[in-house]
This record gives sequence, C-alpha cells and structure tokens, in this order.
Amino acid sequence: MTPTEALDILLKSYRSYYDITLHEEPDALFAAEAVFLSHGEQYFLLKKAVVSESESNEYVFIATVDTLDESLLQRLDEAAWTTGLGHVVPHSSHRNTDITLIILADSITAEAKAAVKKLHHYKSYRFGLQGWSNYRLVALETSTGTLAYNRLGGNLKKLFRNIISLQK
Repeated sequence: MTPTEALDILLKSYRSYYDITLHEEPDALFAAEAVFLSHGEQYFLLKKAVVSESESNEYVFIATVDTLDESLLQRLDEAAWTTGLGHVVPHSSHRNTDITLIILADSITAEAKAAVKKLHHYKSYRFGLQGWSNYRLVALETSTGTLAYNRLGGNLKKLFRNIISLQK
C-alpha cells in the first residue's frame, strides 16, 4: 500500500465530523488538513440564561512522504505545531485545542521512529483558565504496517487498525 492509498482510507474516517482541505500543490508540506470545531452551551430554562459554555477544537495535519528521516520529521513537527497554534483564540469558554500530526510514509528510519516517541508539545493559556493545547503524533510505515507514536498519539491506534488490516 502506498502512502496516497493510506491517505484515501484515512480521510474516509475523518469525513463525517471534520472539515477536510486537500493540498494538491507539489510543494505543499501537508497533503491534507482536517478541522473539528465544537461549541457547547448549557442553559437554565431559557436560552438567554447561559450557565456554561465550552469550546473544543482539533486541527489534524496529514503528510504523505516516501522516506521519513529525522530532519523531515522536525520540519513537519514544527510546521504542524506552529500552524495549529496560529488558529488558537484563547478566551474564557475555550477548553482545548488539540493539534495532531499524522505522517504516512513508505519507510521510516530507525532514528525517526525513536524521535517520534520523544516529541511532545503542550501549551496552557492563562494557567489553564483559558484552556490548553495538546499535541498528538502518529507515523505509519505503509510498507510494513508499523506505527510509531508519541504518548498522546497512542490513542489513535484504533484508527490505524483499519488501514493496516486493509493492507494485509
């Protein structure tokens, strides 16, 4: 399975709840971006009597590459984190904005696999009173079906079981 085929399968699972933007330019760093925006309110008797409200967002950046090495991983990592943080608007009802980087590669070097596990970012806004941002990272080697992920990226393993099972 190629990274492009894996991208098509992955985007099918994101289409239901996320707004997806495909980048077809040859020099684009990411092949696709997926955005999930959620705003919830609780009110008492009347909609004007808002008791609480919360906003939770997620920005997913998906890259398809032939070979993932440490230098490319660092570039993708920095670009995803800074671009994702650029979308954050902290305010009193902002709960969290999570940033996810998914890398679909035909092959991943051993150094890059080790580096994926160590990458993490976190940012709180006004000591957490106006929310926070977490960072998830998952890299799939499409030729072998192996995954590399950071601590928070482990939650996405179930999503990749479909891609890996279709490969076999």
